[in-house]
Amino acid sequence: MNPPTYHGVDGHVGNTPLIHLRRLSELTGCEILGKAEFMNPGGSVKDRAALGIITDAEERGLLKPGMTIVEGTAGNTGIGLTVVGAARGYRTVIVIPETQAPEKITLLRTLGADVRTVPAKPYSDPDNYNHIARRLAEENGWFWANQFDNTANREAHRRTTGPEIWEQTGGTVSAFSAAIGTGGTLAGVSQFLKEKNPAITTVCADPYGAAMWSWFTNGHTDDDDGDSVAEGIGQSRVTANVADAPVDKAFRIDDQTALTILNQLLREEGLFLGLSSGINIGGALGQAIEGGPGQTIVTILCDSGHKYQSKLYDREWLAENGLDPDLPLESLF
Repeated sequence: MNPPTYHGVDGHVGNTPLIHLRRLSELTGCEILGKAEFMNPGGSVKDRAALGIITDAEERGLLKPGMTIVEGTAGNTGIGLTVVGAARGYRTVIVIPETQAPEKITLLRTLGADVRTVPAKPYSDPDNYNHIARRLAEENGWFWANQFDNTANREAHRRTTGPEIWEQTGGTVSAFSAAIGTGGTLAGVSQFLKEKNPAITTVCADPYGAAMWSWFTNGHTDDDDGDSVAEGIGQSRVTANVADAPVDKAFRIDDQTALTILNQLLREEGLFLGLSSGINIGGALGQAIEGGPGQTIVTILCDSGHKYQSKLYDREWLAENGLDPDLPLESLF
């Protein structure tokens, strides 16, 4: 008998279960499944990108023992880099817009990251959080993770998330839905699934205020009307991870739809999730309605609701933002 093999937390990223979303499946006649990425060690799907980026950098000699990792992030990639980095002996510096949920910023500091909060500015501004992270890397000799344009991000999903979905559904998956933050999840999973079966429909779930619906629907990024309170998703430019992603269609998902889904899942199915999960599920719902019954649709449950209790799960904050936590799921049909 071979002796058992044990791993640190960096050896336990991925292999998350698929969860049956009962009520939405019943209402649509489809099998709607959520990949439980909140079960990763750092609590989100971004652990996969963090591990993939770190491993790739190590293999290429860009990240060596004792070095510091720096990244601009809305929170979850920073958490993933901090957790996986600590397990491998790296220090992390995280640049994050000050508009992000305070729970994220507090958690990053608790985990040991050097957190630099900065004003939220568009990518076109030289003081955008991503540009600040790049400059810090150049000035200090740190490794810049560059999650948006580092394709080790999507490769991590092509190697792990996609194959897991294929195996867990026994190859019966007929559609996959995900929003775009960096684009790594949607691009990597779509690449793998299309290689296995080109007939699988790949769907971008885009919040209002982002430009990816326009990119996949009209071939440009000019239509970004509206706004969203979703954190960590919603892209205004075509990143290197997105550029050649095999995506078939896109749905625009409003915040109220996502919130209605989240509250139904919390009340009736015991799932406590962040708004990006609601956007993702909204894309799966759009595909279910458009494609009709009988589909097996998989989406990503990005992270738990713990980091958003002061916003998404606070009735006063919701009212200030014109959102109603009590709308029934049936109102979406």
